[in-house]
Amino acid sequence: MHLLYDKYAPALYGIILKIVRSEKIAEDVLQDTFVKIWSNITTYDKNKGRLFTWMLNIARNKAIDCTRSKNYKAIYYTEKISESTKKSTVMNIDHIGLLDLVNTLDPEIQKVINIVYFKGYTHIEAAEHLNLPLGTVKGRIRKGLKILREII
Repeated sequence: MHLLYDKYAPALYGIILKIVRSEKIAEDVLQDTFVKIWSNITTYDKNKGRLFTWMLNIARNKAIDCTRSKNYKAIYYTEKISESTKKSTVMNIDHIGLLDLVNTLDPEIQKVINIVYFKGYTHIEAAEHLNLPLGTVKGRIRKGLKILREII
């Protein structure tokens, strides 16, 4: 568990923070994420994808679940964090090259990937926000992830 945490925590924390927008909440969600990863590690199937992708999906889902909870709004909106003094330990997605790879995709696919994976929207919320059919959103995500897998 220590090795997994050391290797993947900064990247997972960065994604979680982009979704929950609060360092304190992101730390709690990261902890919950690693508990779930550790508890469900036997369900990971390397034939279905990379370990990091599996962990990233768990982190993303935990962050989205958190933003939908009743406590989230109370905690998030009552925090008084000054943007000028806020220091972050986020591993920026630019540092791992992910943003550069996403930016190589077709602009229509980029929009969907950005809104779902980096802003934390669900597929349905993304479809409504972009005024697209749900099937189109899912298709673009599938196509974009396939292209990114081939690139990586």
